[in-house]
Amino acid sequence: MTRIGVFGGTFDPVHNGHLLIAREMTDALDLDRVLFVLAARPPHKSGQDITDERHRLQMLRRALADHPSFEITEIELDRPGKSYTADTLEELAHQFAPASLVFLMGEDSLRDLPNWHDPQRIVKFAELGVAARPGIDLDVASIEKRIPESVGRIHLVKTSEVDVSSQEIRDRVASGEPIADMVPAEVARYIEANQLYASPGAPH
Repeated sequence: MTRIGVFGGTFDPVHNGHLLIAREMTDALDLDRVLFVLAARPPHKSGQDITDERHRLQMLRRALADHPSFEITEIELDRPGKSYTADTLEELAHQFAPASLVFLMGEDSLRDLPNWHDPQRIVKFAELGVAARPGIDLDVASIEKRIPESVGRIHLVKTSEVDVSSQEIRDRVASGEPIADMVPAEVARYIEANQLYASPGAPH
């Protein structure tokens, strides 16, 4: 059966760490492809400024151009209202049936999963692939106790430690510092050409 990774985020901007994690998860979880889900209105970032989706989409397209097994879905951009992971996964499960979905997340997200909107529905429609940093112990049993439907559907993957974040990139651009080693070259060129993140806290 086809196995599809689902990697969601605001990608503001997408960076080399995102691509590295996607590659490592693809290998470890035997994924046939990875769908990058560009978040439109993530509920947990409702109070934050987020760069216009057209810019985030263009940067993502440029970052994934050389990765044939990585694709973009605009499912959350096309749906009105807040973007809930449970709704997205249910829609993708129907769209790609009978493929098996694996939702890719970080360890912090796994710890917080019981507080997400409808976590039982999330694990109903997708297994969980969790990027676990070396040396960090995750109490999967406690998650399974709070979300019994998740038993046997959580896969921890030891991934490389990624010392880069979208926030750091935005701050460096605002300060006039280089980001060439943090994002794909085409993304860096797009940021410069469109003067994104030119001033602190002011996405375009």
